[in-house]
Amino acid sequence: MSIRHLDSLFNPKSLALIGASRRSESLGAVLAANLMSAGFEGQIYPIHPKAQEIGDRVAYPSVADLPEAPDLAVIATPPDAVPELIAQLAARGTRSAVVITAGFGEGGDQEGEQRLQDMLDAARTNTLRIVGPNCLGVIVPGAGLNASFSHIAALPGDLAFVTQSGAMVTAMLDWATPRGIGFSHVVSLGDKSDVDFGDMLDYLALDFKTRAILLYVESITHARKFMSAARAAARSKPVIVIKGGRYAEGAKAAASHTGALAGSDAVYDAVFARAGLLRVFSLEELFDAAETLATARSVRGDRLAIATNGGGLGVLATDALIEEGGRLAELTPETIDDLSAVLPATWSHSNPVDIIGDAPGERYAATLDALLKEPAADALLVMNCPTAVASSTEAAQSVISSIEKHTAARGRSNAKTVFTAWVGDAAAREARHIFSEKHIPTYDTPEQAVRGFMHLVRYRRNQELLSETPSSIVASEDSDESAPDWSAAHSIMVAAMAENREWLNEPEAKAVLAAYGIPVVQTFQVATPEEAAAAAERIDGPVALKILSPDLTHKSDIGGVELGLNGNDEVLHAAREMNARVSRLAPNATLKGFSVQSFCQRPNAQELILGAATDAQFGPVLLFGAGGTAVEVLGDKSIGLPPLNSTLARDLITRTRVFKLLEGYRDRPPADLDALSAALIRLSDLVVDFAEIAEIDINPLLADDQGVIALDARIRLCPKSASAIERLAIRPYPRELEQNFAIRDGTDIFLRPIRPEDEPMLQRMFDRLSPEDIRLRFFASLTELSHSFAARLTQIDYHREMAFVALKEGDDGEPEIWGVVRISADPDNERAEYAVLVRSDIKGRGLGAELMNRIIDYAVRRGLSEIWGDVLDHNKRMLELVKELGFSVRHLPDEPGIVRVVKRLDAVD
Repeated sequence: MSIRHLDSLFNPKSLALIGASRRSESLGAVLAANLMSAGFEGQIYPIHPKAQEIGDRVAYPSVADLPEAPDLAVIATPPDAVPELIAQLAARGTRSAVVITAGFGEGGDQEGEQRLQDMLDAARTNTLRIVGPNCLGVIVPGAGLNASFSHIAALPGDLAFVTQSGAMVTAMLDWATPRGIGFSHVVSLGDKSDVDFGDMLDYLALDFKTRAILLYVESITHARKFMSAARAAARSKPVIVIKGGRYAEGAKAAASHTGALAGSDAVYDAVFARAGLLRVFSLEELFDAAETLATARSVRGDRLAIATNGGGLGVLATDALIEEGGRLAELTPETIDDLSAVLPATWSHSNPVDIIGDAPGERYAATLDALLKEPAADALLVMNCPTAVASSTEAAQSVISSIEKHTAARGRSNAKTVFTAWVGDAAAREARHIFSEKHIPTYDTPEQAVRGFMHLVRYRRNQELLSETPSSIVASEDSDESAPDWSAAHSIMVAAMAENREWLNEPEAKAVLAAYGIPVVQTFQVATPEEAAAAAERIDGPVALKILSPDLTHKSDIGGVELGLNGNDEVLHAAREMNARVSRLAPNATLKGFSVQSFCQRPNAQELILGAATDAQFGPVLLFGAGGTAVEVLGDKSIGLPPLNSTLARDLITRTRVFKLLEGYRDRPPADLDALSAALIRLSDLVVDFAEIAEIDINPLLADDQGVIALDARIRLCPKSASAIERLAIRPYPRELEQNFAIRDGTDIFLRPIRPEDEPMLQRMFDRLSPEDIRLRFFASLTELSHSFAARLTQIDYHREMAFVALKEGDDGEPEIWGVVRISADPDNERAEYAVLVRSDIKGRGLGAELMNRIIDYAVRRGLSEIWGDVLDHNKRMLELVKELGFSVRHLPDEPGIVRVVKRLDAVD
């Protein structure tokens, strides 16, 4: 369930208050007062068993006595009465309810949990939607709706605030109202029994009155629904989130490095980034970010130029910039010369540009004229502290004139973004006001201004992950050579679980990795010191010897690892000593023998860690970072969600400090980042394919210019609690939908779901379309397919959308797209819009009909009720085709020239 009936919740025509009261300061009285004073124009029906009226409204003794079924019910009764009330409301046709009452299983109370289930069962009979229970309520100022017990009414505006915590509503309104900040929606979700963050994101993404969505999150339910909704919403408007409980992580000891590093807050960071959301850490920062994203143009990078009339302000801004992860722009010699020509000789001659405290407006203007042309700067921060010899307001007016001149010369889309910070109070007030009137981002302090710049930087990075086209580093779907050996990996895991083992030993784990194409060192598993010596003879060069035990997590801590051994005598002696030492230090450990492996000597290699763990909310997560024995001490890691492609894998790598070393330094050449990205993608494939995998550690993985190789690995297994696909927060590429068929003239076609890597092929297909075919498909005369549009068509959410590409090998031996068919389902997964496109020179061979049949079959299997599309009324070929396929056809009265075609699927065999 998603946005169904939410219109009755947020824009009701009538509402009932159950639990209304005349007792002063009671919850029922506060709710009644708020509902009746907010300007709601529809009918309000208070329900009270004895009172004749509540406020100035007639009261009714029960739901059955109401003159009509209200769109919305607000319930504030004792909890035992709620399930029956929901049943009565559902029976009458009410579509939504806000349950203020607590007592539905908070704290694990079993009686309350049963009460909650009874309430949901009662609502399900007529799909009545519930916000709560245990919530503060809902406020929609534009609809005159205040169904809450907040002591402060929200001002009307274009920000939506959705929170788990009712206390955050009152804190937010208390903070925002004196500052004149208004809202389109304020929603307290409470226990999220029905309506949750995913539902709200879907609804608000489509709400034209909402400019930006602000979230206060403590936990996420229905991870895949949240990810789909968040990614869809983030494509249409800014979504900014605060995560509460950052340090409320479980106390369970981690059994691996990956488990220790992949804490829950790090996972939420990865979730928000993958969804294209911006994470902030305070209420003030939340509003600052919303305002910055609304007023400032996008920035291309993280290099900032700073101009100030006070050196101390420049130091503070620089400190804040470095701490936030940004960079000072390195001014070019040309810019230095331009500045020297207009500034006093005592100016700083570097970035930050100190233009000296007596700077008048003319000096500010001359400085901006030079810095706005600086190619090494992605944005500019201009600051002012008040002095007795120069006007802060005059300086602000000069800055505005320079910005307007720069924008007029370069165009708004190419102009550099400027941030301002006029510090102080009375002297800066007018300047801030005129900056705000001109929609120039302005802040009270250097730190706030830098934070605003970095909000744009992080937001742009996250948005780019939604639209960057990955390269095809690993194409296991198309190449037998690189395809994973699923059977080999599966047989190893089955054998281990048959022995009730939780952990694969090192040789087994390496064999699983090798089956999925991750390079590993040659490794043998042996039972005795004598066998270890014999295995060493089979390895060319020095060897590493490691104890094998299911009870020992970190072998080196108790002398269970020896490196650089030469010859069988040395290995025999080391193995005997290791057995004795480990038996003495860990007498309860079960010893299974040894692993003997090639001692990999790559002196320029960097030690890394690759891993996977299972998060309680979001399922499998992936980890990359600096490895070795001090991995937890270093704490240099990034977290991501599977599935990965090359763009996402490279992003995981670049978000760590060790990336700087991997780029090469001094006499060390750069590491093979393509090989490293490929290893991450193959690790992602492994995690996607096997629900049995709970945890993976590859530490260390060596990376240098020769490639990557795993020296040690551990894999923890668990019984399957969900299918391999369903446990993932993001649905991976559905390889099972690949198929072959022949079109009418006998030509063989390979049909598969579209992939992000298909963008170049889609662009080439577009280039071979006739202008008329382009207009019939896109309802416009496009001359090119922009990158952003092509990325949106190829980077789909397989949970909600599906697009099939029909592929045929071209004259050059490379695959070409002959046709594309797609559907995009509504959030309720009931109806889906279709679109189909066949390359102009291929038309007339029956491909379009085949594509339509394939997408209809998919829609039926998925459980959709209908598919629909809009067709230009002179597109005779498409109209004939859909009629043959059983679509109904009708003209749209409000859109002349467009025909709506619909096919019901619930009657399809």
